[in-house]
Amino acid sequence: PPLGFFDPLGICADGNKENFDRLRYVELKHGRVAMLAVVGYLVTYAGVRFPGAEDIPAGFAAFEKIPTQVWVQMGFTWSAMEMINRDAFGLSEFPGDFRNGSKLDFGWDSQSDAWKRNKRSIELNNGRAAQMGILGIMVHENMGNLQDLPGF
Repeated sequence: PPLGFFDPLGICADGNKENFDRLRYVELKHGRVAMLAVVGYLVTYAGVRFPGAEDIPAGFAAFEKIPTQVWVQMGFTWSAMEMINRDAFGLSEFPGDFRNGSKLDFGWDSQSDAWKRNKRSIELNNGRAAQMGILGIMVHENMGNLQDLPGF
């Protein structure tokens, strides 16, 4: 992978595999959330809205305009996702594998180990890029110059 293993603070210097797996799981999860956040921000900034939410603005301004019922729905959805999206049965192939023994793998099991490693590296690096991307978008929105950036 382009970035590979990078541990400048020595957090995993002791060689504890459980600690490394937990940190990798957290990195994957944050990356997946960041990828959704970047896409969600760009889509709402472009003016796409769910029916009934046409008057809700994009970005941080949306927080004060979202109705309480929607916050409650999102809270229940996030809670359900946290309960379901985990290795509930100890069947994961790697940290972040949430198939839970399901045969719904879209051909994952039929691929070679090298192919799987490549795809996992792609996801990890895209997640890292998305974390930096959403951070940049949030900083520029707060600075008030988001519309000055190319593509906005």
